[in-house]
Amino acid sequence: MRGYVAVEEAIAIPGLADRRPPSPMPDNIEPAFLADMAARLPDVTRLRLPDMDANGIAVQVLSLTVPGIEAEADPARAVDNARYVNDHLAEIVDAHPGRFAAFAALPLQDPAAAVTELRRTVQRLGFKGALVNDHIQGRYLDDPAFDRVWATLSELGVPLYLHPGMPPADRWRVLDAHPELDGALWSWQAATGGHAMRVIMSGVFDRHPEATMILGHAGEFLPFQLSRFDSRYATLTVPHPLRRKPSQYFGTNVLATTSGVLSPAAIEALVHVLGADSVLFAVDYPYERTGAAVTALERTRLPDADKQKIASGNARRLLRL
Repeated sequence: MRGYVAVEEAIAIPGLADRRPPSPMPDNIEPAFLADMAARLPDVTRLRLPDMDANGIAVQVLSLTVPGIEAEADPARAVDNARYVNDHLAEIVDAHPGRFAAFAALPLQDPAAAVTELRRTVQRLGFKGALVNDHIQGRYLDDPAFDRVWATLSELGVPLYLHPGMPPADRWRVLDAHPELDGALWSWQAATGGHAMRVIMSGVFDRHPEATMILGHAGEFLPFQLSRFDSRYATLTVPHPLRRKPSQYFGTNVLATTSGVLSPAAIEALVHVLGADSVLFAVDYPYERTGAAVTALERTRLPDADKQKIASGNARRLLRL
């Protein structure tokens, strides 16, 4: 066993649902899967830790499951709920030394309060960064209001994990009559990838060259389009040109994880594109099975040194574990 560090691992916080309006859930989820998720999401000791032990997971980096704080319309309630969530995450980390770390939930509805909470969680609670569930009430992280958040992430030396979110910001007619495409099967990756491209194209990483954004699910479709991004960008006139080619922000400012990717060939291709230093292991627990995620990396034809970087080395370096 390699002592894996898994960096996109969801948890539900008891009592949070009672503190906010209910969020609509998809009605096409298979009942047995839904029941399993309901048992695993809030759990720590009965199911989660044994699953980690059985599959060689040394550390899970916990983050609040969707819909997250971002779905809260009221800024004051978002601030209160983010603190509630983060305090609970800190209790879990403290109760199990060395087994868990955490990404903060941020009340980005109030950017100044988000900066305050980011500082509190990183500097006082020892959190390793923040995870954002896609858009914030229809606003994206390229919005100038969030520039102070990127500046603080850079100053603190911690990453932002950009994760899919719900409900969607837009109604996509391409999903009409195909509800199976709405969600983790396809639309979440497409929407999150689009969000990430907004961040890149807006010059966030030119203004904050030390900032790091992590994308799950093999980079939300993006790494395999890098040559096209460059060739098409070269044909455009834009008001504020980037300092680098679009592809050059990947593997430097933009990293990717293996969350939800159970194909050894896909992981090999991701590493070939981004480099072994820019790919981190993740399961997407409990939505994916830990054993399948571990097996996918182990069955790649990558050199053992690269497998070790992806399994734990890169996360330990980036997150200072």
